[in-house]
Amino acid sequence: MKLKQLEGLLGDLQQFTAPKVELEQYATGPHIASRMLYTAENSFDDITGKVVADFGCGCGTLSVASSLLDAEHVVGIDIDPQSLELAQENAADLELDIDLIQCDIKNLNLRGLLVDSVVMNPPFGTSRKGADMEFISMGLKVATRAVYSLHKTSTREHIKKVALRNCNAISAEVLCELRYNLPRTYKFHKQNEVDIAVDFWRFVPRARDEGSTASSVTNLKQRRMHR
Repeated sequence: MKLKQLEGLLGDLQQFTAPKVELEQYATGPHIASRMLYTAENSFDDITGKVVADFGCGCGTLSVASSLLDAEHVVGIDIDPQSLELAQENAADLELDIDLIQCDIKNLNLRGLLVDSVVMNPPFGTSRKGADMEFISMGLKVATRAVYSLHKTSTREHIKKVALRNCNAISAEVLCELRYNLPRTYKFHKQNEVDIAVDFWRFVPRARDEGSTASSVTNLKQRRMHR
């Protein structure tokens, strides 16, 4: 699939109608989302034929993009049931087979099914300090190939230091700097829209033995969103 085609399909997805500020819910725009997944696949071969987990999947934009790029299996995980309902509708509209699980990322306890790549647009840690690093840490515990994520450019040095020192990463690379166009979403926003500089990261986890790298959603099936 070509980049423009992927971006076009993502542009038709339903987005948040009542975003929750405490979860820092902001839609991942089709321009950024398509380039994230297109780069992950075409530069690193980390999507097609792989098992992909989308942390904090929200409306499912990155999950849908992974499935459209022929991931073998896609799992979207989010704490918010309303977001998962939207993700379910988006997947159904495109006739995509995506597993959706309601769970707090920091409480994940996965074993059994190998996860190759984690993709995510996590909280920036504005409403709750440290939320961004929780996502990175768990992603690097689950992924066996790579974690792809967006973070504010202003946090670049902190992100890299903590990922390498505390989160099991053997490499933390900023692939590019992007402009995140953020429309007025919450009452406290004073401008109609702002551009935020964000880094598109690729983290590679430290190799582990087969037993510790196995990750599954078996024990979470009871919380799965059924289509």
